[in-house]
Amino acid sequence: MTIGDTPRVGVSSCLLGEEVRYDGGHKRNDYVSNTLADHLDLVPWCPEMAIGLGVPRPPIRLIRRADEIRAVRTDDTSVDVTDKLAAYGREVSNTLGDLSGYILKKDSPSCGMERVRVYNGSTPDKSGTGIYARVIMEAHPHLPTEEEGRLNDPRLRENFIERVFTLHRWQKMVQQGLTPRSLVAFHTEHKFLILAHDEPGYRELGRLISQAGGEKVESLGKRYLTLLMQTLSHHATPKKHANVLMHIMGFFKDKLDASDKAELLEQIDAHREGLVPVIVPITLINHYLRKFPETYIERQIYLSPHPRELMLRNHV
Repeated sequence: MTIGDTPRVGVSSCLLGEEVRYDGGHKRNDYVSNTLADHLDLVPWCPEMAIGLGVPRPPIRLIRRADEIRAVRTDDTSVDVTDKLAAYGREVSNTLGDLSGYILKKDSPSCGMERVRVYNGSTPDKSGTGIYARVIMEAHPHLPTEEEGRLNDPRLRENFIERVFTLHRWQKMVQQGLTPRSLVAFHTEHKFLILAHDEPGYRELGRLISQAGGEKVESLGKRYLTLLMQTLSHHATPKKHANVLMHIMGFFKDKLDASDKAELLEQIDAHREGLVPVIVPITLINHYLRKFPETYIERQIYLSPHPRELMLRNHV
């Protein structure tokens, strides 16, 4: 397994325009198919086609049967495809070691990440997870997973893509050889990114890193990655960003004149109040870093965690 320069991300086939839906259609998503496709290596899967349901086909739905959630045909509930979908999920799970994320089709009884309709008689509630999706997520709890519908939310979108590129950097680092030194270097470069998401997680990750060299690096790395992805799943907020930006400013504030310092503080406060996106104070900080270089800050992933062309921080 080789980790390339572009993150590989799984995606429900219908979102790429493949005509695999039960009615012979697709659910092509322009943002996934166009924008993200320019920056990610998208790998399509359709579990319903893979288990031989064909196109067109009677649709399936989730039902509550005793204490279980089952996937059955809508026109004949005796036709149960739950076990086939789960088995295919386990098969695919064994091949996902090089994936850095997964984009699933919302509301799908096979691929939905959450809030999928579950029928109890004729009355549905939105409490389900797609059979295939559940297997994938349980097998790979650290894998960033999102639905295409939720990608319309700027904060959810930025959080997901940030986690994808963070996991990809981790995978590249491990491929080159995980050592106590490389683990410390990785953490050092991601410190402010982590802090922007969750301060308790930031402190706990720091305690883990302090053990580098004291236990087998492979086991420490697994613990670190699990906690890292859990920490990054917390959303960065304007208040958290402002805290990080003030920390960064502290590294070169003595080099700024009074007007420059006032301007930067004004933009940080404006972001804290939700008046400007975070890219505004970050752009100003990058400007000052060109004038007053600080190697430690320049190496912080926080300042550029994903491709600039995606403009994700222009909206959060």
